[in-house]
Parts: sequence; structure tokens; C-alpha cells
Amino acid sequence: MSLAQRLRRDLAGEVRFDDYTRQLYARDASMYAITPLGVAFPRDVDDVAAAVAAAREHGVPVVPRGAGTSLAGQTVGPGIVLDLSRHLNRILELDPQARTALVEPGVVQDQLNRAASAHGLMFGPDTSTSNRATIGGMIGNNSAGSGSVRYGMTIDHVRELDVVLSDASTAHLAPGVDMSTVDTLAGRLCRELPKLVEDNRTAIATGYPEFWRRAGGYRLDRLAADFDLAKFVVGSEGTLVVVTNALVDLVPKPRRTVIAVGHFTSTQAAIAATEDALACDPAAVELMDRTILDLSRQKHEYAALGTILSGDPDALLFVSLTGDDEKELAGRLSTLTSLWRRHNHGYHTLEAITPAQQGSLLKVRKAGLGLLMAASVGSRRPLAFVEDTAVDPRHLPEYTARFAKILDRHGLRAGFYGHCSVGCLHVRPFVDLTDPNGVATMRAVAEEVKDLVREYGGVNSSEHGDGLARGEFNRELFGEDLYEAMRRVKALFDPENVLNPGKIVDSPSMTENLRDPALPEAPAFTTQLAFEVVGGMRGAADRCMNIGLCRKTDAGVMCPSYMATRDEEDSTRGRAGALVHALSQPDPVKALGDDRLHEVLDLCLMCKACKSECPLGVDMAKLKSEALHHRHANRGVPLRSRLFAGIRLLNRLGSATAPLSNHAGFLRRFVGITPNRPLPRFQRRNLVRWFRGTAPAKATRGTVTFLADSFTTYTEPAVGQAAIELLTSAGYQVELATGGCCGRSSLSKGLLDDARRKATGMLDRLAGATTPIVGCEPSCLLSLRDETLALLPDDPRAREVAGRVRQVEELVTEAIDAGDLRLSPDSWVAGRRILYHGHCHQKADVGTAATLAMLSRIPNVTVHEVDAGCCGMAGSFGFEAEHYAVSMTVGEDRLFPAVRAEPDDTVIAATGVSCRQQITHGTGRRPLHPVELVLAALKAPKEASPGVTMAG
Repeated sequence: MSLAQRLRRDLAGEVRFDDYTRQLYARDASMYAITPLGVAFPRDVDDVAAAVAAAREHGVPVVPRGAGTSLAGQTVGPGIVLDLSRHLNRILELDPQARTALVEPGVVQDQLNRAASAHGLMFGPDTSTSNRATIGGMIGNNSAGSGSVRYGMTIDHVRELDVVLSDASTAHLAPGVDMSTVDTLAGRLCRELPKLVEDNRTAIATGYPEFWRRAGGYRLDRLAADFDLAKFVVGSEGTLVVVTNALVDLVPKPRRTVIAVGHFTSTQAAIAATEDALACDPAAVELMDRTILDLSRQKHEYAALGTILSGDPDALLFVSLTGDDEKELAGRLSTLTSLWRRHNHGYHTLEAITPAQQGSLLKVRKAGLGLLMAASVGSRRPLAFVEDTAVDPRHLPEYTARFAKILDRHGLRAGFYGHCSVGCLHVRPFVDLTDPNGVATMRAVAEEVKDLVREYGGVNSSEHGDGLARGEFNRELFGEDLYEAMRRVKALFDPENVLNPGKIVDSPSMTENLRDPALPEAPAFTTQLAFEVVGGMRGAADRCMNIGLCRKTDAGVMCPSYMATRDEEDSTRGRAGALVHALSQPDPVKALGDDRLHEVLDLCLMCKACKSECPLGVDMAKLKSEALHHRHANRGVPLRSRLFAGIRLLNRLGSATAPLSNHAGFLRRFVGITPNRPLPRFQRRNLVRWFRGTAPAKATRGTVTFLADSFTTYTEPAVGQAAIELLTSAGYQVELATGGCCGRSSLSKGLLDDARRKATGMLDRLAGATTPIVGCEPSCLLSLRDETLALLPDDPRAREVAGRVRQVEELVTEAIDAGDLRLSPDSWVAGRRILYHGHCHQKADVGTAATLAMLSRIPNVTVHEVDAGCCGMAGSFGFEAEHYAVSMTVGEDRLFPAVRAEPDDTVIAATGVSCRQQITHGTGRRPLHPVELVLAALKAPKEASPGVTMAG
């Protein structure tokens, strides 16, 4: 019986041995890649034990894995990968009195913190990846974060563990549990480990680095002080045990936080201010240099930071002060500011007191790694091979200066950020590993930094572990005797070397198993869309460095299908990895037609959230469109795809034949449209017919072109009417662009030739003028700013038209502020609460600020933007029978519950036609477009009348 057959027989969870799954799990967030034999998704402890037993009997390794965000290569290896995040993700018990939580290894840190916060508690170690890092992964790495100056590391918060050992037996590890009399592997460990410690007391006492913040090697120093196997295996990177349950300690969550942000003219000046910050008992002291700041300014998601900074700092120092007493916090904040002023540290200190003031600061601070990765150009990437060192903070200024000189000597550029409060800096030099000289330079720098950190009594691995990047140096760092004791530990726990071999001890050279050099040269082939990155389409997919932000489940939009399924292949990074694999085949055109590849791509809703939320800007919607185009070339175009691509013609015919057309639902079954969802209602008096009946008026603000999209025109003309009435009342002459489609629907179905023809026709109608172009449907309007440029990169008219696109909300707000539109405090909407949901494409391309600003102009309203991702409808996706269940699951994630929680008098608003359809279907509440609400609040002069003319 093969290993795959054995696993499928013995495990309740899924087992996958196909090439695409193997490739997705060949990588983590490090610079390494090792293709496993297969992947198993255990559902319980019995599955874990069965997988270890099967692997052991077949002589292959087991690699335990959480979110796969390891930076040193801990979670890649040959053999069987155990994905412990998909099913083993329950909080089994939370005891507020004991301040403990019993969790499975796949529980995400933020998931635990949300549950604990209801009792005023939290999990102390706070990683910057808290929205996807699993507790099991944190135990494997002995993770820590910005708050470790106060809360220590994961090892300080683990109380008890349930584990599977290398012989597939189970054990409960806890203080006071004595298994030495039992004839099991656990019993042997309890008998042999005390002897090992006693035999090596001198090496243990002298071999470890002086500094406390250690995440490298096996913690025999902790075992010598207190024989606690639960704590001992923390940081062992899955090489000693597989954790199946963990009892962890919780700590009181401070009620208040204030942040001081020092502005400095250099990184060294910021670091020099750390000592004063530490004197004020901070919860965290975080550094961010100009490299990160400049990158944050390039993404609108983080643009708010730039609006609150003073001048143009070269570095920022974030000092977080936490506590329960507001007066005491204010005093400490004042003390810090005074100390910095007295010692001439920095030129300005920003004080962020409220959560609203702190939001943009914390967002950028946590995004440091992702923002740095976004600066990658082709195979020249910021790499994590010296980014986890730490020294006593009193040595940090001198240490950092010498560190920078090493980089300068080798001609390397790097971004500096990290935890100054505990002397930990994350420094990522930009290196091209496809160049043999680049590999040699990386190794030379790693060795020089290793020697430098030893000189200062620091640690080479302070929170991200050894893995493949640093394990090689452990013999030298710990000394021969202590290293051999660690090898003996591994032999005791895992005599057959089954559990994640090659990590911590007996590691290969740091230059083996490198991801980029192993990737074959991309075969040349022609794409229909323009991919303006090094390496074309494969380069666009290969920008993904697996940092895993697309695996978050509690905020933002990316990635809605992963939020629904929790399956790695349904994440943005999963799809990107699958595309890299396909585009590396000898015949990439043929590979793009592969059925398994399109299983991986199928649940992508093309919401475009990854374009903005992914720090590296992996645009999966664009990549999927191109992949679908090549699949159609191989397999032909399905009828349903042709129908949805021709939605403008269908809607126009439906409008012309309404109301009869509204009873044609029997056609659903022929094209695979779900019977569970109501279809849009065609309106016979559509926007074009209404517009022809309006009378022109004198324009005082000039002319504006209104894009009559396929939905606003034929199924929801009231939205377009509201927008046009607002514009004309404001003094605009409106030209209605009615001819043709923008091509967005064709693009979403991979019909790129058809999309290009439609986009060209749209340019024929719109180009050559100077009028602003506005519209009400974000996906159609914003396609003129994005997709048209990708379809027609060589047509100068595309850029000209893109530059004229504005949101209708911007023009309306300007008119209100100028006094040209006067909103009544007596309208039915005035004084109400408005719950607003933004369209995904709007969030990705321009953000929702303009819509929120317009709504806030309605007298006395309270506007709240719902904290929800994609609505789940995504154009045609929610109508397709095989996607209906996922569509509704996405809606139920946050959007539907938020709408249902609102009282009946709350007004629901949404900018997207699909969003309004989904909210109505899922909650029974009928949302309005924001322009409809503003029109309702408009108190127009009696003499005003719509002034309109036809165009196009």
C-alpha cells in the first residue's frame, strides 16, 4: 500500500498528493522551497498520530505547519506536510478566572484575543502577523513581538501541551507530570533528559548567549532550571513533537493605550532615543526607517499616515504606553516628551491618544514586512537571513551602526525596522539569489553579522527561529559541547529523524534549497494583458513571497474565498503559487488549460482586494482573466461565459421586452444559474429613456460625462437618475455616454479579445474631450482607470481617459461645500444612522473616503462604514449555481450579521449593484446607493431643473 493510500485510509481529514498542492506547500514566507511528497489536513489528534505512524513506517519525514508564515524555512521540507491550521482551529476552553485558554494549534492569535478580550484578557506575545499566525506556529518558533519587553516570549505563556511524539504515541506535557516509570517514549524522555542535563551543566551554563530574548537552539537552559517539558519543546520548530492542544496563559488587557511617535532625521538618531523611551516603562518601542515610510506612501491603504506626520522624517520611533489609569498614562507621555526634548532627541513628537488617531499608525507599523517586500524588483528581493538578531538595547546604537557598515561594504541596501525596546532589528538586505555572486554575498554578510552579534553577547535568532537560514551556524554559536547535547536531545525525542529533520541541528548549508535559483527560466509566451513587471505574467504571480496576509479572516477584503473555506489553495498566495507552477512548465499555454489549475482559480471572486491589500500588489483578478483566456483557447468558451460577457446586450433586450422578460427564469437551468437567487428586474423606462425626456438648463460648473453602465441603465435607473439630478442641480451640464460596454464583464470571463474591442469602442466615444467622467457603478467606472490600460497599453487615449475619471461623490461633495447644493435638515434621511458598505473595486482602486465624505454632508447623520469584506456576490459569481453556497458564506462572514444587527430605522447604503442585490437577498434589507440618500436630502431651488444633453 502506498503512503498516499495509507493516509487516505487512516485519516478523516483530506489528503492531497497532486502536483499543485505539493507546490503550494513547497514554500513558506522564507527564501527556501522544498517540494513535499504530499499534504495531509488532520481533523483531530488521531489523524495526527496516524499520519506520523504512516510516515515513520514509510521512512519519510513529517513537517508540521500552521499558517506557513515562517521566515527561516521551518515549515518546508520533504515528506508529508501536516497542515494543522485548516481543521484544528478551535478554542476548546477559556477560563477567565484562571486566565488560561485551551486551544488547538491552528487557532489564530487574533482569534484567541477576540475571545479573550470579552473578559479583559489577551495572549501576551503579540506578533505583527497576529491576524494569521497560529498559536501552534508561535509555539514552534517561540515567537514574540513588539510587546515582549513587558510580556516576554511564547515560552513564558505555555502551561501544558498535548503532543504526538515521533513514534506516533501521545503524551501530556505539564509541570509535575512524571512519566519516568512508564515504558513509553515519553517515559524514556523523563528518564534520560535529566541525565543529559546533568552531564552538560557546564556547557549549558556557558554556551548560551547572554541576552535573554532567545529563539534558537533547544532550551536546555530552561530545562536545567525547571524540568518542564511543555516549556522545553517551545521553539523546537516541530523537530521534537507535534502539538495538538495547548493550555496557554492569558494576561490582563490594558484598558488604554497612548502612542508617542518621535520624528528623526536619521535611523541612528531614532535608535539613540530608545533609552529615554525605556525609562518610561513602555509596552513597545518600534523603529521604522525611511524605506518603509516611502513605501507606505505609495499605497492608498496606508496613505493616512502621511497626513499626520510633521515634515519628512528619515525615521520614526513608535512608543506605546499602556495601562488602566488615564491620568497616569498622560503623565508618562508627558515625561517621555520632556526627556526627548531635553536630550535633543528628534525634531517633533506626535501624541496619538484616541483609537482613531492611532489607527493609521498601527496599521503601517504592523505592515512593515509586507511593505518592504513590495519593493522587490524581479528576483531582487529583501531577504530574511540576518533580520532576527537582537542585542541588549544599551548596545543597539553602536551595533546598528556597525551592522550598516557591513551592508555598505557589500553594496547592499536594506530597510531597518523592529523592536528597539528589546534590541531586535528586522533588517532585510535586497539580494538577487539567481545571481551566484548574490548568493555568495548573502553568505558573507550572514557570517559577518553572526560574528558581530556574538561580540555584543546577542542572539542570532530572537523570535523567528533557526530553520534553514540559521541552523547551520548553531554549532559555532553554542559551542561543540552544547551543540552535541542538542543533537542528543533530537536523538532522544526522534531516533528515526522523522519530525522536521534539518532544522536546529544537522542543518544543511543556508545556501541550499533556495527558492529563486531553483525556479526554471520562464518560457516565453504572449499575453493579452500588459504585465508591467520583470518576468511578465509569471513575474507578476511570483511577486508573492508567501507572507500570508491573504489568510486573515477578521478584517479587510482579501481574500473572501479563503475566509469562506479556510483552504490554502483558495488564498491569494495559493493561487499565485499555482500560477507560478503552471507558467514554469515547458508549454505554459497548455498548462494554463489544466483542470486542476482552474480548480485552484475557480473560487477567486476577482474582487481585486489583493491588488491593494496584498503588500506586494499581486493582482489575482488580472492574472485569472489572462489564465481564463488561455483556457478558452484550449477548451472553447462556455455558453454561460458568453452570456455574462454580453450582459449589456442582455440587459438592453430585457429592458426592451419588460415586463415579459422578468418572467424568463426558466432559462436558468440551461446555463447553470442558481434557482435560489432572484434575478435583477429589468426596467422598461430605463435611464436612456428617462434622460431623453429631461430638459437642458444653464450650466454654471461646466460639463460632465456620465457613464451609463449596463446595470444603472437597465435594471436600476433610479440610481443614475439620482446622480444626474444632483449634478445638474449643482450646475453641471450632463452628457450621457450610452453607447457600448466598458468590457469589464468580458474581462471577468476571460474573453479578452471581446473586452479589448469593447474597451476600444469606449475610447472612441470618450477620448478627445476634457470633461470629467463619472458614474455610479464602481466596477464599470474604475475599469477605465485600470483594466482599459492593461488591455490597451499602447493606446495613448487609454491614459488620457483614465486621467479624467472621477467619482461622482467627489463632484457632489465639492458642490455641497461650495453652497451649490443645499441639503435639508428636514428630509427623511437627515438625522439617521447610515451603515455603508463599499464596493470591492472601489476599495482596491480609490478607497471609500469620497463616498463617506459625501454621506457625512447630510445634516445630522451618523455614518458608519461596516467592517466587512466582499459581499460575496461579485457580479456573476453569486448567480452561478456551483458558487452560490460560497457566495452566501462570504456574505455571512461579517456583512450580513452587521446589517441584521442594525435597528430598523438605520439606512443601509452600498455603492455596488451586486452588493445591493446580495444584501437584499441575504438580509431582507433594501440598501440604497449613496447618491439616492443625498438626493433625498437635497433642498433644491424651485427654479432649478435638470439640464442634460445626449452624447455618444
